[in-house]
Amino acid sequence: MMSLRYISTLLLVLLAACTKAPDEVSRTDVYSSLNYPTTLNNLFGILVPAYGNIRSMELHGFELLCKDFAGSEHVAELAYGGDQSWTELSVNNLSTSNSYANNLWLGLYRGIKSANVFLDRADFYEQRYASSNEKEQINQMRGEAYFLRALYYFYLECFYGESYISANGAGADKMGVPIITATASTLEATQVERKTTREVWDLIINDLQQSVTLLKGTQWSGPDKGRATEWAAKALLGKAYVFTQNWAAAKTTLLDVINNSGKSLMPFSKYRDAFNGDDANEFNEESLFEINVDRNSLGGYGIFSFNTNLTTSQGLIWSPSILGDNGTEDQGVGLGYCNEFFNDKNLQRFGFKQPVYTLVDNPAYDNSKPASYRNPQQVMDPAYRQQSAAARINKTVDPRLYVAALQPWLDSASNDGVNWRPVCKFIAISAALKPVYHGWSLRKFVTYDNSIFNRQAAADAANYYMLRLADVYLLYAEACVNSGEGATALEYINKVKRRAYDYPVNAASPVDYASLNATTMATDPNLANNPLRYERWAELFGEGHWWFDVCRWRIGSAEAAYYATSLVGGPIKWSDAKSYTWPIPVNEINTNTKMIQNPGY
Repeated sequence: MMSLRYISTLLLVLLAACTKAPDEVSRTDVYSSLNYPTTLNNLFGILVPAYGNIRSMELHGFELLCKDFAGSEHVAELAYGGDQSWTELSVNNLSTSNSYANNLWLGLYRGIKSANVFLDRADFYEQRYASSNEKEQINQMRGEAYFLRALYYFYLECFYGESYISANGAGADKMGVPIITATASTLEATQVERKTTREVWDLIINDLQQSVTLLKGTQWSGPDKGRATEWAAKALLGKAYVFTQNWAAAKTTLLDVINNSGKSLMPFSKYRDAFNGDDANEFNEESLFEINVDRNSLGGYGIFSFNTNLTTSQGLIWSPSILGDNGTEDQGVGLGYCNEFFNDKNLQRFGFKQPVYTLVDNPAYDNSKPASYRNPQQVMDPAYRQQSAAARINKTVDPRLYVAALQPWLDSASNDGVNWRPVCKFIAISAALKPVYHGWSLRKFVTYDNSIFNRQAAADAANYYMLRLADVYLLYAEACVNSGEGATALEYINKVKRRAYDYPVNAASPVDYASLNATTMATDPNLANNPLRYERWAELFGEGHWWFDVCRWRIGSAEAAYYATSLVGGPIKWSDAKSYTWPIPVNEINTNTKMIQNPGY
């Protein structure tokens, strides 16, 4: 939302304009709403910022996945204690001045503004300049704008809305977020009250229904293949129905995506590396909507470079650690800032039960040569290594662990794109705590083939999946569970698990769950005997979904008890009275006189 200082500046400009001739104050570097756009290409140029905003610093360009989600969900253990707002995320105890809560709010409303501006200009162009054969393209772009506006509101409501809505309507009258569907032209127009949760979800659903209609049959190719489609809109619509517990509508919508989108689960051979920048995996058979990310080689790093187009910088935070030049962990090399490492509690949930490893003298060490990462004096205990390797081969540990994380000594990474070294224990763990933590590095959406400090070669290169078919399968299963169709639900849960274990998706397998309360890899109360919950956690791990599941299922207290503490923040301070929703930023409270804070803040 527009703050007071921006409105004040605007008013000063308008007042100044009253005292001068128009030709003395008109600007040539911005378009006028009186005569722009005049071409279809101009109109598309107005839509582009609504897409580009997804990669802004506050959203998936940097903070949303590796800080907001990773901290709240405990995907990663925070090893950097110099940012109080970040520490608050790691212990689920945000203040109203939390910078990440403030930034996320601004980034999402900026996206909504961009979508609203496009919809306004689309009406203008259609009425003034459009030819009859351009109407279809204008409507397609409208469909994209409605999808993007719904997407931004979806995130806003899930983070800041006071409550989700249950099947019996409970929670519908709680406070949602402000609804803004037009650009503000006056100070008064920026003072917007919060709507009810029901009103916000109705807007999201209505926008997505319009998007589905306007994008029906639209297919994109070449440089346009990252644009929203009918099936992206239907997938998000089905998700909105699940989140509001409209099980009948959810089943119909999601099954339509499953049966008619032409999408299928990618094979495990592709899935294993689908999150790490391989061009062959982009826009694949499972992807419904993804953010295109290209490696930037023009200097700088990602969104902090001179050329910020089409890249991100979350790998800056999640960068792995590798053995040092002398082959030791003590002189390990970080491929970036190394602020977060894989949370040990997640190893347990994936089924990795081995204790923290120890180092022993390397029996193959050649003392006639200098010690190096190829000739280390110490190595992981060979027995431990053998057990770890056997767990991978025999799949006694969920294979998705090795999609999500890099195991010290068994996995490799490179700081120059040429020479690959064993991953070591995460370098940001202090010497005193090294015996306590396993110290694995993260792998999903991480640049592990180069150091970020090699600025001419390194930057994030992995496209980010916002909607993919595995998510749809599990949402459909959830809708079936809640509609008394347990057998159907179990089959779709098992389809997802089969792919993870490299079995054919549509045939019974040795790893199938026998029931909806079968034993999973996890041992904690939240996931141990709940295959639906476990599969959503394991399959979508680190992709920015679990926080919303925790909040809508209201399992936060048990999650906090399981993770217990943060390395830099101490005990997790969960409160059912407030922790399920983020605080409305204090900046918004101070500039919007109609704004009401969430309970507990």
